[in-house]
Amino acid sequence: MNTFLPEARRLFKWLIAGVCVLAGAQASAHHTDTHFEDKSEHQVVYQLNKADPEYMAHILFSAGEMIRKYADNVEVVIAVFGPGIHLLGKQPQRPIPQEIQERAASLSAYGVAFHACANTMKSVNWTEKDLLDYAKIVPIGVDDIMQLQEKGFSYISW
Repeated sequence: MNTFLPEARRLFKWLIAGVCVLAGAQASAHHTDTHFEDKSEHQVVYQLNKADPEYMAHILFSAGEMIRKYADNVEVVIAVFGPGIHLLGKQPQRPIPQEIQERAASLSAYGVAFHACANTMKSVNWTEKDLLDYAKIVPIGVDDIMQLQEKGFSYISW
């Protein structure tokens, strides 16, 4: 019984967070590419480079809060590389909880862009077919972050 309660609380927390995103986002974001033609007032790029579920949960929650607060007036990119790449795998080689992948898919539906590093993909012998449909491949994850910063994106790293 004691082991069930933390899991039930965690699931409840994810459900509440998902409802907040759904209720708070008044429109889906209009941007999902690396180089945006119509600039929103706010732009943020998150670095996601660890396969730790708690770490991923924090980043996804923060991205969801940005969408909830700014709706269609924020461009959010999550740059995924290193061990974090498993978040975007159809069959991750590291244990990624299903609710974390579902949360990422939900955020994608609201316009959050997930950029997958091609260099990292090569290191785990992945091709485009190994990625979830909403992932966009960029040649070098760190270069992607740099280019986004040069375009005015705020860089967030945990």
